[in-house]
Amino acid sequence: MEGQTGPMRVLVTGGSGLVGRAIERVVKEEGGAREGEEWIFLSSKDADLTNASETKAVFEKHRPTHVLHLAAMVGGLFRNLRENYDFLRKNLAINDNVLHTAHEFNVVKVVSCLSTCIFPDNTTYPIDETMVHRGPPHSSNFGYAYAKRMLDVYNRAYFEQHGRLYTSIIPTNVFGPHDNFNIEDGHVLPALIHKAHIAKRNGTALEVWGSGRALRQFIYSLDLARLCLWVLREYDEVEPIMLSVGEEEEISIKDVVDIIVKASEFTGPVIYDASKSDGQLKKTASNAKLRRYRPDFSFTPFHKAIKETCDWFEANYDSARK
Repeated sequence: MEGQTGPMRVLVTGGSGLVGRAIERVVKEEGGAREGEEWIFLSSKDADLTNASETKAVFEKHRPTHVLHLAAMVGGLFRNLRENYDFLRKNLAINDNVLHTAHEFNVVKVVSCLSTCIFPDNTTYPIDETMVHRGPPHSSNFGYAYAKRMLDVYNRAYFEQHGRLYTSIIPTNVFGPHDNFNIEDGHVLPALIHKAHIAKRNGTALEVWGSGRALRQFIYSLDLARLCLWVLREYDEVEPIMLSVGEEEEISIKDVVDIIVKASEFTGPVIYDASKSDGQLKKTASNAKLRRYRPDFSFTPFHKAIKETCDWFEANYDSARK
């Protein structure tokens, strides 16, 4: 890559989160790292990235050539509704500090992580990379969404003014080992796995919030990790790239529940509380751009990935985030 001599030294922000842990596993256990490469996984204990001097100190210490920027203040639907100002301000600060410091330290490439929830609320489907800024995001999480959208704006500005190859990925709903399985503030899939665990243990019904009709595309954290390595090494566009299974893999929450029930061997009744919100009924994303680059990439079958996640949660119940 241009301007790059010698092995990569990769700094992963948010290194102890769902995606960071998956990348660490791919790098360390699947031979994802190449010879001479150095991988540094940062957690929030290592530096407060909302603080410019702490961000600078951590770059000074590790001197990365590449950055995978996963760190963010995140939360589920109900926390976003309560704290839009905090989500906006903290994520803007994190992103400004990480990108500005990367630029100052002459980092060759930064790959930042966006989210499909940043897309316009009123849109046509499927959504793709060109539609990020075409209208306001859903009102429930506008703070987080605008802060994440600004990463794309930063990337374009750094490229135009400084020739930097800073880019971003947009994964669909990520799940896997080391997720946050909190029932109140977590995302739908890990929350359901946790609920199924409790219902099985207590011999009670599994209660699902909403009708189960909503459709989602899910990506297994280990598949996303493998694709992150490819983006870091091979993808040379400033424009973002959607990392997702195909539109035909879109699945209803009800089907997800059935697969979790089977994987966790839960035999009790399942009740749907339709008085609770379904959220957006669909957010269908196109992975056509990814398929142009990687027609060969094979995703882990959904039921297998769910089974691995359920088994991990059972085995690590005491230490899992919940």
